[in-house]
Amino acid sequence: MVANVSRYVPFFLFLALSAIVFLLRNIHTLEKWNCFQTVSTLSQWHNSLSTALRQHLALLHPEHNQTYCAHLGQEPSVEEALEERYLQQSIAWPEPAVPGLPLRQSSDPSRSYFVIQPSAECSDLSGWEVGGQLEVMVHMQNFLGKAKRHGGDFLLARLHSQELGAGVAGRVVDHRDGLYSVVFPLLWAGPAQVEVTLVHSSEAVAALRRLREERPDRVYFKSQYRSGFLSETTMCNLCLPANQQPLCNYTDPHTGEPWYCYKPKMLDCDTRIDHAKGGYKKHLLTTTESMLFMSSTIKAPIKAVGMEAITVLPTTESRTDWLKTPPSGYYYQGSWRPLTGVHMQQFKSPSSVVQCLKGKMVYMYGDSTVRQWFEYLNAFVPELKEFNLHSLKNVGPFLAVDSDHNIMLHYRCHGPPIRFSTVPTSELRYVFNELDGLPGGGDTVVVLSVWSHFSTFPVEVYVRRLRHIRRAVVRLLDRAPGTLVVVRSANPQKLDPEVSLYNSDWFSAQLDAVLRAMFKGLNVLLVDAWEMTLAHQHPHLLHPPEDIVRNMIDLFLSHVCPVKKKKKKKN
Repeated sequence: MVANVSRYVPFFLFLALSAIVFLLRNIHTLEKWNCFQTVSTLSQWHNSLSTALRQHLALLHPEHNQTYCAHLGQEPSVEEALEERYLQQSIAWPEPAVPGLPLRQSSDPSRSYFVIQPSAECSDLSGWEVGGQLEVMVHMQNFLGKAKRHGGDFLLARLHSQELGAGVAGRVVDHRDGLYSVVFPLLWAGPAQVEVTLVHSSEAVAALRRLREERPDRVYFKSQYRSGFLSETTMCNLCLPANQQPLCNYTDPHTGEPWYCYKPKMLDCDTRIDHAKGGYKKHLLTTTESMLFMSSTIKAPIKAVGMEAITVLPTTESRTDWLKTPPSGYYYQGSWRPLTGVHMQQFKSPSSVVQCLKGKMVYMYGDSTVRQWFEYLNAFVPELKEFNLHSLKNVGPFLAVDSDHNIMLHYRCHGPPIRFSTVPTSELRYVFNELDGLPGGGDTVVVLSVWSHFSTFPVEVYVRRLRHIRRAVVRLLDRAPGTLVVVRSANPQKLDPEVSLYNSDWFSAQLDAVLRAMFKGLNVLLVDAWEMTLAHQHPHLLHPPEDIVRNMIDLFLSHVCPVKKKKKKKN
């Protein structure tokens, strides 16, 4: 790559010389300008030339580039590169036709509106039946009250009935001209109300995309080093500029997953004792971008013009209009009803959970959203006794056992980047290495949730991590086909102007799409936390309320111990 870039050295030198010659030839004209004009113009030329040269030097010397090295680690194979390209294309997001538009031309949720479209059977607003579908058209307008002419807004939608405890997520289609269709399957008889939310304007999404690609260091990490009475703390990340000070290389030897820390001044690299989140970098947005992240424009409701609710009629016909793109399920009377797969059961008593998990070893790996499952089961089932492993609170590892029924629950966080307070290096392990250490079998259940801590990094970082985990899952299922592997998806959460820059639902939605694509076709269970959170009446939280967690656990346990189908009696 350096050789290829070196060919352009004469071109940049030519540009520099041309600028000097131009200045000399036009010195008389410059003398006629006032001082401010001259200095301003020279400054612009200098900045443009400096920028070009900096870009050239960055290509020649990657260590002088940003604090993130895009392809650090093992070089991807041809197949891996093609997969990454496909995944990047599958989550490509429409960009504003004109970047950097002022706030007044960005999406205004208070002026935007949606309109319920007539049903296919009737020309007026009636005639909806169970098994059909409801379509809503969303019209986005800017702060000037004018219709937007490009897409890219990030919208979420649900159809719900608080009276019936029912809800289902809508499918949003961006027509890229300021109009959006939302399609809902009609799955229950009775009242159904439409709810459309603008999470971020297309202009705000463009700013988030820039941050993801240019400032993945906006969350930084640290490690403490100790030897005797001497201790030091240094900064860590996936990549650090090597020209500032020497680095300690903690790259995983099996997969090449990179991790680096600055070497302490007095201690050796092998004296590292922990890993922790350092903090969040501030002032990352331009003044124009900051105005796009006001509280009034983040997760803001869009109102209806005309009616916002319908009445769905029961039907005796078997209709499947909506099955072309079915949701994973819906709520009715507060309980999740999956539309595909296993028969859903409700585990309302601790004894029912014990009977289901009897003789099982459940290994949970990942972030705090799967730790929440461990905490729920440990609190709900008195028979489970948690061992005191002297682990740090909210970090783990955690272990709970019911020796009478031979049940074990185990939780361990995934490897860096992990934004927990402090994780001892002895407990800092990668999921794929842990999976390779499991024998597996019919008595083994593995639950994975790896997404939230990757929201600040370019997508290829997440693709690489999931690829290694997927390979470990395939190896596990090959040697022990009876193992049940469960993957918990991402979920929307509460946002404000600051949280949006690090954990926006837009980041999560992009990672969630990659997660689904990479595990598609494998014999694993996907618990759709995204739709289970979006369809529920509760406000969005990173750690969903207990009602939603209970439904996730019920779905999970329904796969651990599925209802056996009764054999038909022969005549």
